[in-house]
This record gives sequence, C-alpha cells and structure tokens, in this order.
Amino acid sequence: MATYFVTLTDAEDKALHTVAVDGNEWITNAVKERCRIAMEEIIHQEVQRKLAAGEPITGTKEDIVLSAPTVPLKELDRQRRAAMLREFALVANNREGQ
Repeated sequence: MATYFVTLTDAEDKALHTVAVDGNEWITNAVKERCRIAMEEIIHQEVQRKLAAGEPITGTKEDIVLSAPTVPLKELDRQRRAAMLREFALVANNREGQ
C-alpha cells in the first residue's frame, strides 16, 4: 500500500476550502476516483488481451490489475492519442455522411 502527501500553499488551501468542507477527504476522493477509472481501463485492456490470446480470465479486479503487464506512460499516451484520433475520424465521417 502506498501513502502520498500533498503540500498546498495557503492560497491553494483557501481555494480548496471554497469547494470542499474537508480538503483531505476531497483530495482522497478525487484520487481514489481517478484510480478507479484507471483500474477499469486496465481491466478492460487485460480482459481483451486475454480473450485474444485464448487465456482464462480469473481473479478479482485487483488481481487482474496487479497481474496485468505494466505499460509505460509514453505508450499509454500514444494509445490514447491514437484512440482519440480514430474517434474524431468516426465523428467527422458521420458528419460528412449526413
């Protein structure tokens, strides 16, 4: 398990408390929600990889995430950019067809 610490300036802390009663709780919830989204992305990619390879899908969500190959951020960024460009192309093609 990992522990992270965040240091805010007085101005940042004041700003945070304009949107959150408990800054620590808000930060914890924001980070945990982003982690949940990333875990769902990893699970989806790992399930697709295992299906394509004919491998069984076993374990809990956490097991799947922990056993998934680590993809460097640079590669993830490239994959996300490519997916975004494909999506934009589909939208553009749909607009042209209307």
